[in-house]
Amino acid sequence: MPADYLPILILIVLAVAMSAIAIALSAFLGPRKANREKSAPYESGMAPIGDARLRFSIKYFVVAILFILFDVETIFLYPWAVYMRQLRLFGLAEMVVFLAILFVGYLYAWRKGGLEWD
Repeated sequence: MPADYLPILILIVLAVAMSAIAIALSAFLGPRKANREKSAPYESGMAPIGDARLRFSIKYFVVAILFILFDVETIFLYPWAVYMRQLRLFGLAEMVVFLAILFVGYLYAWRKGGLEWD
């Protein structure tokens, strides 16, 4: 049984060795002439203005999480639609419960102002 894992072990050893060799070669053979111009941040051909670390409003993250939530809801609706005839009344009842729970969450987010973008 352990002999079955030998090819995997060889692959892991080769991957680690090749990675180490590539890092070592770039460290030894790479250019080392650092100056002020090369060390400066560069973006879109323009010199940066101000601090790069801007604070985002929490509303941005709330809207992103809500988008993911309702996107996942759509992903769960698709298989149900495909097998709707085979699931019959039980499948319909389960989907109604699922959608009702999501609708309550949607109403909660709406009432709390999570969907308003300022």
